[in-house]
Amino acid sequence: MPKTFHEIPRVRPATPVLDRAATPEQLRRLGEAELEELANELRQDLLYSVGRTGGHFGAGLGVIELTIALHYVYDTPKDRLVWDVGHQAYPHKILTGRRERMDSLRQKDGLAAFPRRSESEYDTFGVGHSSTSISAALGMAIAARMQGKKRKSIAVIGDGALTAGMAFEALNHAPEVGADMLVVLNDNDMSISRNVGGLSNYLAKILSSRTYSSMREGSKKVLSRLPGAWEIARRTEEYAKGMLVPGTLFEELGWNYIGPIDGHDLPTLIGTLRNMRDLSGPQFLHVVTKKGKGFAPAEVDPITWHAISKLDPIGGPVKPKKPSGPKYSNVFGQWLCDMAAVDPRLMGITPAMKEGSDLIDFSERYPDRYFDVAIAEQHAVTLAAGMACEGAKPVVAIYSTFLQRAYDQLIHDVAVQNLDVLFAIDRAGLVGEDGPTHAGSFDLAYLRCIPGMLVMTPSDENEMRRMLTTGYHFQGPAAVRYPRGTGPNAMIEPGLEPLEIGKGVVRREGTQVALLVFGVQLPDAMQVAETLNATVVDMRFVKPLDEALVRQIADSHALLVTIEENSIMGGAGSAVGEFLAAQNLSTPLLQLGLPDYYVEHAKPSEMIRECGLDAAGIEAAVKARLARLHTQP
Repeated sequence: MPKTFHEIPRVRPATPVLDRAATPEQLRRLGEAELEELANELRQDLLYSVGRTGGHFGAGLGVIELTIALHYVYDTPKDRLVWDVGHQAYPHKILTGRRERMDSLRQKDGLAAFPRRSESEYDTFGVGHSSTSISAALGMAIAARMQGKKRKSIAVIGDGALTAGMAFEALNHAPEVGADMLVVLNDNDMSISRNVGGLSNYLAKILSSRTYSSMREGSKKVLSRLPGAWEIARRTEEYAKGMLVPGTLFEELGWNYIGPIDGHDLPTLIGTLRNMRDLSGPQFLHVVTKKGKGFAPAEVDPITWHAISKLDPIGGPVKPKKPSGPKYSNVFGQWLCDMAAVDPRLMGITPAMKEGSDLIDFSERYPDRYFDVAIAEQHAVTLAAGMACEGAKPVVAIYSTFLQRAYDQLIHDVAVQNLDVLFAIDRAGLVGEDGPTHAGSFDLAYLRCIPGMLVMTPSDENEMRRMLTTGYHFQGPAAVRYPRGTGPNAMIEPGLEPLEIGKGVVRREGTQVALLVFGVQLPDAMQVAETLNATVVDMRFVKPLDEALVRQIADSHALLVTIEENSIMGGAGSAVGEFLAAQNLSTPLLQLGLPDYYVEHAKPSEMIRECGLDAAGIEAAVKARLARLHTQP
């Protein structure tokens, strides 16, 4: 059984077995008796490497044995292994030739935080968002069959990701096409069943064996000749299995369900996977694991140890710089509680982001008005629409990148019906080391094109609080988008005063150049303005745009510069350009924002600098544009 460690190693541990398993091909040369030691060494090496870089932690520790077993039994990368989300894929990276590069994890030009196809042939599908693995593996299985290739497709999905509708859509489809694939349910919260032990493991071996499978098929042929006999036998078998294992749902969908088994028991894992590898059609293996397995603090508190920051050279955690103020998510959490106290109609909804979006206090103070719908963004939005139909005031707390998954619901179920739903959109803009899959690069573009939508971009914490109130009282759908982390530590007014809708504010008067800022780049713009003697406007509203103010500024300046942490194409700057064109205003416009490519993972400051959205980048871009204007005839 796995060894338990109590601290993160300060120096790289000795790993003689792991040193001989740098790739799955080498791993498969090991004897089965060596695999337990390999698991212990891999777990310790993971502790060491993530301790140096920071990153996702508990999920990887929980799938050490499963990762070894999958690569040991299956012929990867010929057999396609698809990890859902990818939080748990660090052991997979270590075993697939990337161990020596783990110290570059989540850093600029280093290994990505999630599996990605461009990084390794063993990363068969790029992930980052949940619940995609079964669909992807099913597509691979169908393609292999069409190409006449004998290979297996394996999807590894967690019990949390299985809550999303997309996963069930794929589970429903695979038996219809008779896909030759395996789904491994990594149940690390025991949310489906606690029935794990010797009897369950024994039954899994029996039910997954070729002998049982051949006997079952033979009996089917014999009994099918007798009217009703096979149906009686099938129902009897299903009833018997249902009494002992919790797989009736999956069996009814058409999957051959095996489990649950102990996901940390390597011999049972390997034996069961070998049996199932030789079975045709859709196979479903239910394994139960423990997040943080083998590291005592993470076993006790898996939420805190979901991810960690890197350690300093002497082994202690890096002390984070004392924040200058509350995080934007904290400002939202406090506002939500304050508004709920004065309006009993308020309902808080989140798709599995209670901690990230800071709904902890709200959930404790108002449990009957708090709804965590699990990883089900589409449901979250339509649930809010249903509430709004009946006079409630739902607030959907959701990350920008995850709202993309519910775009149809946002338009069809909320906006078309002009329902009062407020979207508190966290993690807008570039988010750092998690990379493109988690960046909120597109929300201004995909929100502002929706008729009737109110879209706001706060420049500081107090502006954010007032915009939340503004959106809450707005008659129709409204959105406030705000970044990860802390702001400039603005003084936050305790009241619940709204803003006048569609009105920007001139923060600095200057000449020649006007910087129109949509969001948190305001301090950088103010710094640039001091050098260039520029006007600075805090635009506040992307929709409706303060057209009167834009016209006034355009008439009195030689250059307008829009600044936003959103894609330039279709973003707030585009809204200004469209207005200028519609009004036949010829004032030159420079649009600064995120470029037309995916900005790779790095520290947030590095990403902002790469995009030219720091003070130096803004100043350089403005000067370059001014120089071109001055040289034009």
